[in-house]
Amino acid sequence: MYDGAVQDLIDELGHLPGIGPKSAQRIAFHLLSTDPSDVRRLVETIQTVKEKVRFCEVCGNVAEGERCRVCLDPRRSDEVLCVVEEAKDVVAIERTREFRGRYHVLGGAIDPMAGIGPDDLRIKDLIARLGNEAVREVILATDPNIEGEATATYLARILAPLGLRVTRLASGLPVGGDLEYADEVTLGRAFEGRRVVT
Repeated sequence: MYDGAVQDLIDELGHLPGIGPKSAQRIAFHLLSTDPSDVRRLVETIQTVKEKVRFCEVCGNVAEGERCRVCLDPRRSDEVLCVVEEAKDVVAIERTREFRGRYHVLGGAIDPMAGIGPDDLRIKDLIARLGNEAVREVILATDPNIEGEATATYLARILAPLGLRVTRLASGLPVGGDLEYADEVTLGRAFEGRRVVT
């Protein structure tokens, strides 16, 4: 335990996701030894983000205006909609440069243990979009974990009556991985998603 302001900083940093007590302490002491102008720039950047950044009114992605850059891009296809849990998932998919459709960010996943149900997500907004737009395929790109699978299953069930093509991202073995280290679920999915080699 440290005195006053140092401990307060460590405590606040410890509230950030993925930052444990030791990481919070390391960051706090890094900030203490950093040039004051660098710390000021960090504080100003955080304040600017909180003031300027919001969520896109259409898809829920992060944006500095009412709409994000993906929704404003006329080159994107309106026929394919990729449903993701969080805005950071949009960035991950965009890095592949494989997807040229639109996105819908749910704002999380169904997680009864954490008290998150379908009504806590942007599912009603998704249904409204599907009624108003020219979407032909919905890609469910939720995380391949229990919560993501529950969310994808729920969405597939409610989207089925709409007559859309509903697909799920394939999951399986990572490139460069070893079979001996793969768990049973991952290996099973790799077998299910196998494709013909030409």
